[in-house]
Amino acid sequence: MANNEEQTYALKDKLKELVNTIVENDDFTVHAADEAITALSILRDMKCSVSFSRKLDRLSVSVPPQFRCPISGHVMTDPVILANGQTYDRPFIQRWLNEIHKTCPQTQNVLSHSILSPNYLVHDMISRWCKEHGIELPMPIGEIDNGEVSEAHKYRLSSLLHKLSLSTLDQKEAASELRLLSKRMPSFRTLFGDSEVIQKLLTPFSPGMACIDPELQEDLITAVLNLSIEEKNKRVFAEDEKLIAFIIDSLKSGTIQTRSNAAAAVLSLSALDINKHIIGKTGAIKYLVDLLENGHPSAMKDAASAIFNLCIAHENKARTVREGAIQVILSKIIMDHVLVDELLALLALLSSHSKAIEALGSHGAVPFLMDILRDDSVSDRSKENCVAILYIIFFNDKTKRKEIRDDEIANGTLSKLAQCGTSRAKRKACGILDRLKIAQSSTLVGLFAVNFK
Repeated sequence: MANNEEQTYALKDKLKELVNTIVENDDFTVHAADEAITALSILRDMKCSVSFSRKLDRLSVSVPPQFRCPISGHVMTDPVILANGQTYDRPFIQRWLNEIHKTCPQTQNVLSHSILSPNYLVHDMISRWCKEHGIELPMPIGEIDNGEVSEAHKYRLSSLLHKLSLSTLDQKEAASELRLLSKRMPSFRTLFGDSEVIQKLLTPFSPGMACIDPELQEDLITAVLNLSIEEKNKRVFAEDEKLIAFIIDSLKSGTIQTRSNAAAAVLSLSALDINKHIIGKTGAIKYLVDLLENGHPSAMKDAASAIFNLCIAHENKARTVREGAIQVILSKIIMDHVLVDELLALLALLSSHSKAIEALGSHGAVPFLMDILRDDSVSDRSKENCVAILYIIFFNDKTKRKEIRDDEIANGTLSKLAQCGTSRAKRKACGILDRLKIAQSSTLVGLFAVNFK
């Protein structure tokens, strides 16, 4: 095998020959132009790779051997996977395939094809390593995702799905790469709108079993979240019982990121109205409420957003209240003072259901809501939701009217809001105040009649 310097000279000679052909002949072929562009691209990438490695040498940084290209010996800036699964730096393996062989440089075995698939897993590992050492990794030309599914995408997916049926180590490597591919390549996501592909994706998972490796579970659920962004996948995913079971299991247990991403997957899938009804019937709401109550703060926000989205479908409000959401939300705001805006918005949405009104009354929501209205540090949005909830309670639960009237007499909370609140808050506050005046007038008339007698 020629050394890198000889390869560069040979490539330059070929480029010079191609350019001369193009410049001097009016009837040059498109193939010649394509070859010139390819040669120039390879030269550019080779130059970047060599310059980058020389920079590392000057810094005296010890580079992990798996980050080096087996052909050049330099750190890979654009790692790609060959047909036999081995990884090389794109410009050097492309040069090898174009000019020398159709075999693997290391094994010398004949390759079944010459398609090069980006190795995002290795690229991500190199990027993280560079970041840890304060080094900037050059941006490769690489593959541009133009929205079209290539044969390389299909081949790589098939290979990764096969690895998910092998050992745990193979599964973890495949899941990690699927996570990266589904995040970075929108076109790759379109390959998952098929139930057979979904079943292969979930090969490591068995419903009800807690033995799945935590890292593997996190990568798989994150891949599901990334894939759910694709509009065409949403309906197929929601209707797949095994996939929904996997999401629910990931809501129940796993790393913080696993549970958070499972909730985010529900949020993404429930963007379709039909999916709100489908997911609502699966029992997922119970585990979203559990996550809201006991989860890490970062997961709580995803859980609250997912519940909100699901409860746009009226039937899911009853399910959410039944799972104890009202008490959980009040506790999180009163005791923990977290996600106040988000949780009050969810509470306002739930309050339109009769069961929620009962729960609000039984858990002492009125004084708590009045306290929020008097708090100058609370946002206008939260005050709007507070008074909206009070409005619903006042007009639907007569037992709470006296409590609201007594607070108003003592503190003038609603009167202040009617003067200084937002237009929406003013309307709700004035609506309650108007009815309170009617109630007070009726009471005075009644008392006067009794005294007169």
